Amino acid sequence: MDHLLKDSSTLELYAWLDDDALSPGWDILVGNPFGESPPDDRIMTVRNYFAEYHLEYFRQRLYQHFPSRLHAVLLFATRVDAETFRAKHPAQVFGKALTRARSKGTYICSFHDCSWLDYLRLPHSLSLSTLDEIANHYWRGALVEEVGLTFMNERWREPPVIEALFQGTLETVNTSQQSGWLPGFG
Repeated sequence: MDHLLKDSSTLELYAWLDDDALSPGWDILVGNPFGESPPDDRIMTVRNYFAEYHLEYFRQRLYQHFPSRLHAVLLFATRVDAETFRAKHPAQVFGKALTRARSKGTYICSFHDCSWLDYLRLPHSLSLSTLDEIANHYWRGALVEEVGLTFMNERWREPPVIEALFQGTLETVNTSQQSGWLPGFG
């Protein structure tokens, strides 16, 4: 499992953070599955909870040695992944600063394509076996582009965005740029 690290060597990761969260308050990350949703977007909130629930349920059954999405800090593996996320979800990063973080001490970290979550959040009905297959792809580290997914009878393609599920101690390295993109523009 080369996408699971249990180590103490220094690891650099990236996150989009609010200005007031640029210190140890790493729980206010973009991508936090339980972050606030606009009150008029209840359907998306339900889809978010459902996607997170099924991934966690599957992890508890077959991938217990991986960090839980519910208890880990969600970051991006590289600056490119963070920028790709911004291009796909500009409203979620608007006004946030791209922040580089460095691990301190021992940690556990796993890397996954968060485009699987985009697919789970689409307005479709998936069988339990399909949900299990998607969760298995996610936890074993497969990229969405490696699997022939369809949505509404069309091939569904998304660029990979590698997220890091991190448990350990992080320190901010620097704050470099703020997302000036307005929602819907890019």
